[in-house]
Parts: sequence; C-alpha cells; structure tokens
Amino acid sequence: VKRKLDSMILYVNGDSNSAGAEILKDYCFAGDDPTICNTDRRPHPEVIHKTYGAKLAKYLNATLVLEAESASSNARILRTTKNFLENTKAKPFIVIGWTTWDREEWPYKEEWLQVTASGTDSVPAELKEKYRQWVIDQTPEEVRTKKLYWTNLINQFSNELNQQHIKHLFFHIDEYTKYLTKQGCKTVNNGYHFGEDGHDAWYNFLLERLTSTQEHSTIKTN
Repeated sequence: VKRKLDSMILYVNGDSNSAGAEILKDYCFAGDDPTICNTDRRPHPEVIHKTYGAKLAKYLNATLVLEAESASSNARILRTTKNFLENTKAKPFIVIGWTTWDREEWPYKEEWLQVTASGTDSVPAELKEKYRQWVIDQTPEEVRTKKLYWTNLINQFSNELNQQHIKHLFFHIDEYTKYLTKQGCKTVNNGYHFGEDGHDAWYNFLLERLTSTQEHSTIKTN
C-alpha cells in the first residue's frame, strides 16, 4: 500500500549523485547536452525520472522538487534548502545527500561559484590565482577541520527541522558510494557516478527508512 506524504512534496537536494549525473551519456548538467543552453546547471530533464528521488516520489504519490546540482557544495545545498523552506507554506519531506567536505561556494558578481579541490574547475580569470592557492591549501588537516565544521552545522540544521516538525533523511555521499559498491553496482564512463541501477538500489535502501521516519534520521549503511 502506497503511503502519501502529508505535504505531498518530496524535496531532494545534493550533488551530482542526487542529480542523476551521467545516467544519460556523460551529461552532468542539462547544459552538457548541445541541444540545451550551455549555462543550464540543472539536472538533465530526461534523467530526472530515473533518479532515486523521483522513484521515491512516485512510490509515495508525492510531488518531487529536485534541487540537487552537480558539483554542488554543502554550502549551496544548505543555502538553497533554507531558501526553499522560507518560500513554501508546505512542510516537505526532505532528503539530502551531503557532498564532500572540501567543496565551497564563492560569491561572484551576484552569483555563486561552486569550487572543488580537483584543481580542474573553470573559474573567471581574476580568480584563477585564488583558486590555485586554495587547492594547495586543501591539506588533509584542512579537510578534517571542514568535516567537523560541516558535521556540526548539519546537526544544527537537523535540530532546526525537528523543531519545525519537518521530516528529513540525511546521508553523506561516502555512505552512498560505499553501499552501492557493496551491492555490485558499477560506475559509468569509468568515473564516480552510478547509472540507473545504482539509483534503483539506493531507492530501495531508502524506502523503508523514508516511510518509517517520524522526524530526523541520518543514514548509515553498516
């Protein structure tokens, strides 16, 4: 028997793994498709229904709001989730896949740049030296400091949601990757993203927890 969410909204945020990156060809953003505006950073419209979030929403007969974005930082995830909550009267069920600790977002000309420690990000010319030095500074000790900072901030956010009686499930990308690898799911294009079979497996893993959660739960796969 399918259960309906009271709010009828399932809100999903996260990085490329929640956005369905590379389910279709090697597209991480909608704009990677030459038929779509190359500045469009949203998930490709043809993969949304194949993501674990869409599968959960279908089972629960809920409306999916998918704000996950490839290359997203935890700062962006938190900022956009809070913005959504501030601008909706409904109480959604929130699922968030938090990303790697090193990522940041930088304000730039009334926009936000998402940066990672890969050293391969494309940044405006005037930020190239800043980015180069920032990558050098991402030592293991610095990443551990960021992990502690974000763990505390995420727990604080969870407490805020509990106070508002907003149901939510949080997981970290490391748990997602570890679980799918144990299930025998393979990444696509010799990269880091899983195909639709991975989203199927994660959907099945989350389903019982999603339908039984009263308020907060943090996913652990072991």
